[in-house]
Amino acid sequence: MAQLAQIWRYPVKSHGREALASVRLTQGECLHGDRIWAIAHEASKADNSAWSPCSGFTRVASSPALAAITAVLQDDGQTVTLSHPAQGSLTVAPDLQPDTLLDWVRPLTAKDRAAPARVIRVPGRGMTDSDYPSLTIGNLASHRTVEGRLGRSLQVERWRANLWLDDMPAWEEFDWVGRQIQIGGATLRIVERTGRCAAPSANPDTGHRDTDLLSFLDQEWHHTDFCVHAEVTQSGPIAIGDTAKVL
Repeated sequence: MAQLAQIWRYPVKSHGREALASVRLTQGECLHGDRIWAIAHEASKADNSAWSPCSGFTRVASSPALAAITAVLQDDGQTVTLSHPAQGSLTVAPDLQPDTLLDWVRPLTAKDRAAPARVIRVPGRGMTDSDYPSLTIGNLASHRTVEGRLGRSLQVERWRANLWLDDMPAWEEFDWVGRQIQIGGATLRIVERTGRCAAPSANPDTGHRDTDLLSFLDQEWHHTDFCVHAEVTQSGPIAIGDTAKVL
């Protein structure tokens, strides 16, 4: 039976990852503390009134250096500490100090891309890539299969999933679309496969692109999907080591 092996959240969309040991999932919401903020670029129309698609934000797909940011969301839920090997660390309250955050991330944004312009927050709605509040679930066996075909190890952080499951067959997660799964005390519905962009090609240790995973998936499996999107249908706590089962 599958087990929950890792939990991750991303307080600022595409700007840092944080590992968790446990969290409480809430029906109809994103993972707590996930994608609270996003950084809109100067060509974006995104504002604080509603969810916006990822094309309006500065992100790893276009600025790979962002992949090397790590994050810690402080207990107040309003302050985040970001760290990067080339930028050092910054502790900032994005709602109160947006210019401080923008100044820190600007050198990490690709020069040929629209520059960071403003910090976006939609109350009660994490800025996920899906137009509904979602979590991304990955299968470590599928990840290891990609590594095997590629012939070298890859960091799981490349895929920017929220939950990683282990002890299940590779690619079984795709068969769960439309079904409910129980993880710990929470229940989720698997909505769809996660289509991929260029973001996983960036090395999360260095912030440099070193593997064209989008092309590799297409070449080896004739699709560019990896992980699945899920929505929480029943609230409850989850923790590393919890059993995951299809209902």
